[in-house]
Amino acid sequence: MDDTNVVLITGVSGYWGSRIASKLLSANEGGEGREYPFTNVHVIGLDAEPPEDDLKGLDFIQADIRNPLFVEILRTEQVDVIIHLAFQENYFPNEKAFDFNVIGTMKVLGAASEAGVHKVILRSSTEVYGANPTNPAFLTEHDPLNGNKNNGSIQNLIEIESFVNGFRQQMQEMVVTVLRFASAIGPNIDSPMTRFLQHNPPFTLFGFDPLMQVIHENDVEGAILFALENDVQGVFNIAAEGILPLGKLLGLAGRFPFPVPHFCAYWGNHMLKFTDYKFQQRFPIEPDYLRYPWVTDLAAMRETMGFIPTYTAEEALREFAGHLRLEKYKSDSVDMTYDEERLRDTLERRRRIRQQQDLQNEQVPNE
Repeated sequence: MDDTNVVLITGVSGYWGSRIASKLLSANEGGEGREYPFTNVHVIGLDAEPPEDDLKGLDFIQADIRNPLFVEILRTEQVDVIIHLAFQENYFPNEKAFDFNVIGTMKVLGAASEAGVHKVILRSSTEVYGANPTNPAFLTEHDPLNGNKNNGSIQNLIEIESFVNGFRQQMQEMVVTVLRFASAIGPNIDSPMTRFLQHNPPFTLFGFDPLMQVIHENDVEGAILFALENDVQGVFNIAAEGILPLGKLLGLAGRFPFPVPHFCAYWGNHMLKFTDYKFQQRFPIEPDYLRYPWVTDLAAMRETMGFIPTYTAEEALREFAGHLRLEKYKSDSVDMTYDEERLRDTLERRRRIRQQQDLQNEQVPNE
């Protein structure tokens, strides 16, 4: 990151784009994020619509990623790194989302190669592996992508990754980092997992209790910033430490499941195509992913990439449970309880991080 001066964030008006831009801009001012060596970085944000938040210091360009002049922006601004976060969620496949997500990513990468961009970072999901009864105990980055093709977002991510795989082989001089995140959770994010847990009770499939992985929203941000700071070529599964059965996950989040026969869930998903009923609001996670395993191996994250999430899965879920209690009651007693639980987990995380830093310092040879 020493030679990097200009970072362009696509989708800067979206949730992740806004968060990453805010952290980089804050680091420039010596505020939050100063633990990362991002000072004196020129941050350009690109989106079709301006950000709702006031991102002081952001150099905003209002444009679509598919604009033919995108490559000229990269050349003129001498962009070193693209953090590609522009993505349209779509429950069912449709041409408009495919054109923006897949064709748009192809054009971003093509423009990056023409302009001589040093690095591109892309966000993906572990859902691309698919949830299948024949899945191995731990899915590695080399396993095939058999995600649900009937889900528009998953289908688009698989298409994107297929293209990126070929692109990386042809453009080996460019650092291309793909981060496959587990289900994101946190007090601020709107994700399929948080929508699933916000229902009381959440629907599950009768007789099934698959193992699950999550990642705290702060660690999604942290992994992207880590990839910005370090040149890590390739694809990486990113998830919090700790694999939990769905039942325990719901218990930690303070939720009691409402099991339904699996054929009802699949029938409801199928009927969505012919009705306006928002069934996905009750089943924001595809039924297959509540039925079969899709646990990923994290060895590459730890050993090759060198990234360790700060939140464990249990810590992330306990924090989210506290957030749900606060939203429901807003009482002083609940505030005090939540603060105590949150502080206990915070202290444990700080001890764990300090131990990791001490271990790293011991491994550095004395000069």
